[in-house]
Amino acid sequence: MIVVMREETSIPISHNPEKDLLGFKLILTTPQGQTLSNFFSGQEGSAKSSLQIPDKQTLNPQASVLMNFWKERICQWKLAQEDISYRSNYQRKLDQMNESSSLDEGNESSPQEVAWDQFEKDEELRQPLSRKVSITSSKISPYRVVVVFRLVALAFFFQFRLVNPVENAYWLWLTSVICEVWFALSWILDQLSKWQPVNRVTYPERLCLRYNQPGNQCQLPCIDVFICVEDPLKESPLVTSNTVLSILAVDYPAERVTCYVSDDGAALLTLETLSETCQFARKWVPFCRKFNIEPRSPECYFSQKVDYLKNNTSSKFAKERRAMKRQYEEFKVQINRLVAKFQNMPCDDIIEPWWTSHAEGRDLPQLVYVSREKLPNRQHNNMAGAMNSLLRVSAILSNGVYVLHLSCNHYINNSKALLEAMCFMLDPNISRKACYVQFPQRFDGVDGSDRFANHNTIFYDIILKGLDGIQGPFYVGSGCLFNRQALYGYYPSSEPRCVLSWRESAGDRLSCKLDSMAPDENCLSDVEANSLEIENPSCFVDLKKCFGPSSTLIASIIVKDNRFSISARPDGFLKEAIHVISCEYEDNTAWGREIGWIYGSLNSDIVTGLKMHTRGWRSIYCMPSRPAFRGTAPVKLSDRLNQVLQWAFGSVDILFSRHCPIWYGYGGKLRLLQRIAYINATIYPLTSIPMVIYCTIPAICLITGRFIIPMISRFGSIWFLLTFSSIFATGVLEMRWSGVGALEWWRNQQFWVIGGVSSHLFAILYGPVKILLGNKAGLTVITDKSVRVVFQEPYVFHWTSLLVMPTSILLINLFAMVAGISSAFSNGYGSWGPLFAKLFFSSWVIIHLYPFLKGLLVRQNRVPTVVVVWSILLASIFSMLWVHLNPFFVRFEGPKTADCGIYC
Repeated sequence: MIVVMREETSIPISHNPEKDLLGFKLILTTPQGQTLSNFFSGQEGSAKSSLQIPDKQTLNPQASVLMNFWKERICQWKLAQEDISYRSNYQRKLDQMNESSSLDEGNESSPQEVAWDQFEKDEELRQPLSRKVSITSSKISPYRVVVVFRLVALAFFFQFRLVNPVENAYWLWLTSVICEVWFALSWILDQLSKWQPVNRVTYPERLCLRYNQPGNQCQLPCIDVFICVEDPLKESPLVTSNTVLSILAVDYPAERVTCYVSDDGAALLTLETLSETCQFARKWVPFCRKFNIEPRSPECYFSQKVDYLKNNTSSKFAKERRAMKRQYEEFKVQINRLVAKFQNMPCDDIIEPWWTSHAEGRDLPQLVYVSREKLPNRQHNNMAGAMNSLLRVSAILSNGVYVLHLSCNHYINNSKALLEAMCFMLDPNISRKACYVQFPQRFDGVDGSDRFANHNTIFYDIILKGLDGIQGPFYVGSGCLFNRQALYGYYPSSEPRCVLSWRESAGDRLSCKLDSMAPDENCLSDVEANSLEIENPSCFVDLKKCFGPSSTLIASIIVKDNRFSISARPDGFLKEAIHVISCEYEDNTAWGREIGWIYGSLNSDIVTGLKMHTRGWRSIYCMPSRPAFRGTAPVKLSDRLNQVLQWAFGSVDILFSRHCPIWYGYGGKLRLLQRIAYINATIYPLTSIPMVIYCTIPAICLITGRFIIPMISRFGSIWFLLTFSSIFATGVLEMRWSGVGALEWWRNQQFWVIGGVSSHLFAILYGPVKILLGNKAGLTVITDKSVRVVFQEPYVFHWTSLLVMPTSILLINLFAMVAGISSAFSNGYGSWGPLFAKLFFSSWVIIHLYPFLKGLLVRQNRVPTVVVVWSILLASIFSMLWVHLNPFFVRFEGPKTADCGIYC
């Protein structure tokens, strides 16, 4: 069913320009005053007026570095000379104008002022649309030094651990060493992606000045926005309508934005909700544009606890705001009536697509409702299949050059978000190889301290920044703007090539032929897709093997714009639009394998981005000062753990698939550090096994009286102290260059342990079984019902099996601390020294599992009784079996009586 409703760097080489009669003479000197030519040759002498660059093979390493500095300085000097020449020519023209014309007293602006305005405008047009800003050396260099120092300290630490085993607890010592080696390897893989972090700055005002000047035809490209909805009873229709309203009110030309909503449930509730949303948008969008409202989601705007008259004190604004709020309340009542009306209406198992259309003005962006065909016993590939259906439908209807993917609960928080992304996609220095622009995901409904790390700042503010300095960030789902050609399997080159068999086919020649037409010829009012197929039959035969049998779809892929849809009636595309979203359309094609969103994985977004990077594309990470998009996040710990479980399932799924980055993509253009980052994002759930073991070892040491570290010497204690100091310094300096707060950093570290002993472990144990049995886990979207629970009770627990393991580990450590302290009292003063080290490690585990301790001790909203019972039972069984079996310790056997007789 389809319904259309120059950062400058300082270098240690100075140049001294000296004027003579013929021009400039450039002398480059080192900081010690030696001329560059003499420095290369190693001999004293006078500097020559013209530099002779020696062969690279004859240069020593220090000279090579100076050569790079010299080249960079020369480039800067040339740019400065061009700028001086440009300004001098403009000044000469102004002087000529002043000499040839006299100024009248009544004129408001003189020719000189007009010329200067034009000069400033031309200067602004010459500036880049975006700029990459590296982290300053004063922040990133100390961090790198500490990382290197920590590597050295770890080497000496493991050297000490390996040469000093614990004889009376050998297997316990060996297990702890293996866990520590895995933690060290995981940390090294994590640091490789953070070695070259960058920031980016955009200039949307320059973009509008260049492509969207008032009075001129808009030259900004068309953008298609995709939203997927599965079940309106689980995903609130009011949340979806607010997302759609924020898209319709975005600060971008309305005729160049089209919003597509895919409803996999084919619910009339969603269709009726979108119809009501269109009616309300005719009032909401003009209000937003008139008063520059931020954010443009009405629910979030009217729920803000701010002084809305602070920046706009006109009485007209206050009056219209009150009227708009009243109309929005009526709109909410109407949506609630629809929910009550369709709540008990059953859905059909067989969904047949159909189309209705009504034409209106383009004061608002176009809204298209799509419900693809779904049949029993057919694999529909969940979100990836819905996105590919939208990709094909949008190619026929609007064929936007770029595609924005948003979740149904992520609204546009920054009305200039599309302009921010276009600053990269239209930048000539970036656009040729940019496959997508990824925005960080920010969330509402999170308490101030972010107890469960919903914002995930370590990932979005540190790791993705570091990846942007390599080949670009991962595709992480919502908030990503794609280049449509990258989704079609093209390579990043000036000549379009697809990854499939039509790489050098007639499709390229036909595309170049159409692009080279004159503007009058390119207006295809009388050119149709069928005529293109008749003129180029071999081209269409090759393309149909990849993209399916639709001639209109293939023609839109070739021409790369909406020239077919704007010259035909909507009814003319009814048959093709229904055809491309049918179940059989993707059979025997490359959809889901090499084209569009990739099938066969729970984390289709990661695999889709991996394929693009393997073809040589690079991605961009955009972090505007005002977050571009915001969504809803789980408030309860049980909901948060289930969300992390789905992500871990996806990583395990990729690990056992053909798209695993450990062996996939060799021979492509995926950079080594980018591959390591993908590998780290795939194998991170494996850390849960050593994590559970290492969180249990302190309790074992307290119960048995053994320890994993022998008595250390003064030299060994120094390396232990240096290792722990480097760990602390690494965290502090990482927070310094990234701008992440100490509390945010700690919450992420804390939840790393909580997720490791619960969701990640469950994914490792249960994920392979589900994959082998073919029972794929579906992602549960957090609805706004859970977000409505305000921050009164942030430690609300619901029953889930994920709570058993962390609660059991917490109880085991608590019991072990009590047992260890009791044993120290009975054994005397000498046993207190080793006890403090064991208590320190056990306290480390308890602090990281503090939310569970809070749930056990707080009288209200405590951990469910069934979780406590199971945890106590498991902890008791573990303690008794361990004391009885004592498996990791070397048992001491005395002398045999037969050998020594009565003197034993």
